[in-house]
Order: sequence, then structure tokens, then C-alpha cells
Amino acid sequence: MRTRLLAALPLAALSLALLSGCATTSAEPTDTATPAADGTCQYVEGGSASKEVDVPSADPVDAEQAVISTSIGDITVTLDGDRTPCTVNSFVSLSEQGYYDDTTCHRLTTSGIFVLQCGDPTATGTGGPGYSYPDELDGSETYEAGTVAMANAGPNTNGSQFFLVYEDTALGPDYTVFGHMDEASTALVAEAAADGTESGLGDGAPKTPVDITSVTIG
Repeated sequence: MRTRLLAALPLAALSLALLSGCATTSAEPTDTATPAADGTCQYVEGGSASKEVDVPSADPVDAEQAVISTSIGDITVTLDGDRTPCTVNSFVSLSEQGYYDDTTCHRLTTSGIFVLQCGDPTATGTGGPGYSYPDELDGSETYEAGTVAMANAGPNTNGSQFFLVYEDTALGPDYTVFGHMDEASTALVAEAAADGTESGLGDGAPKTPVDITSVTIG
């Protein structure tokens, strides 16, 4: 099962196609909203983990910032734990366990949808953490430049893969927005994206590699 980004506008043939390239686990989607009534998070184990990690604690952590150290420079993200506590909790847990260390952002889109997709240790678009969890959406989500959001394989199938929006992008409110890059970080991603993909097409591996060395939570 591959996670995906859906083209929101009828642009070119590429944009009309399903933009896929990120898998979570094979666990069945859950209809349970997060957080639960008691404030805890729901994580469903299932599928193979690309790197062995523990499932996050059900109790959300308090974290405000993440610095993603990459081959193009540090990407600073302000985390929105108030709005998306369980998504931030998962991202922090994976980061602190080294799940994202020494991984490659495997997918760049430059036509209609302007994102760099990361978070798969296999760099194939099929990797996940061995668990999934529900969306945290309220219908007001937008994907302006600087947005950091979860890729998914449909409703309530979040795993480890996320995308960085480097130019305003029109998408439906289907992807949990859990943070925003600062202006300098957004510019770094946009600069790498300007080189296009290895194939020269609008969707594929970035020509300028973006390798994550570590993620520091503050």
C-alpha cells in the first residue's frame, strides 16, 4: 500500500494522475479520531518496519521545534502540538529513536504540486514504521509554502513519511499539517527543487539529493 498526494487541479497529465510514492504499514485504517477522549493517542501496530522502533507512547509529548539536519542545510520546523498532538508525538518519537537518521528524501514534485517527500528509510516510497495512526484534520488545512504535513495512503493511515511544501500548493484538506518551516528553510528546499528531478519529469527523485542526517527535537 502506497501513500499518496492527490492532484487537486486539472493541470497536466502528470498532475491528473495519482501522485504516489510513500507507504505506511499494512495495518487496517482505524476510524478512531485522535486524541481519544482521555487525551491519549491511538497507534495501531501492523506491517513491517523499515527500521526497528518502538510504538510511541499514548501520552503526547510537549515539543515545539524540530531541526532536520540535511545535506542542503538545517531545516527548522515549528511543531503544532496543540492542533496535532498525536502526529507530533509520533514524529518526535521516531526522531528521538533515530528512525530518520541517514535517510534520503526520495520524491520531488514540480508540476502542480510542489513538495519534497521524506521519511522512508528505504528511499523507495514503500517504507513505514510498523504502525499507523489516524488523521488529525479539521477541514481548514491549507498547504502554503513552508507547510509540513503527513503523506498517507488514504484516511487514517499515517506512518513515518511526510512532505515539505516549498511553493503554495492546492490540495484538499486530507493531509495532517503538523508544522511549518521557517522562511530560510523553505528557501533551502525551494533551491534544491529548482534543479528538478533526476529524470527531468515533474515527479521523481530530486536531482539534488536531500539526505537527512539527524532530527533534533527542541
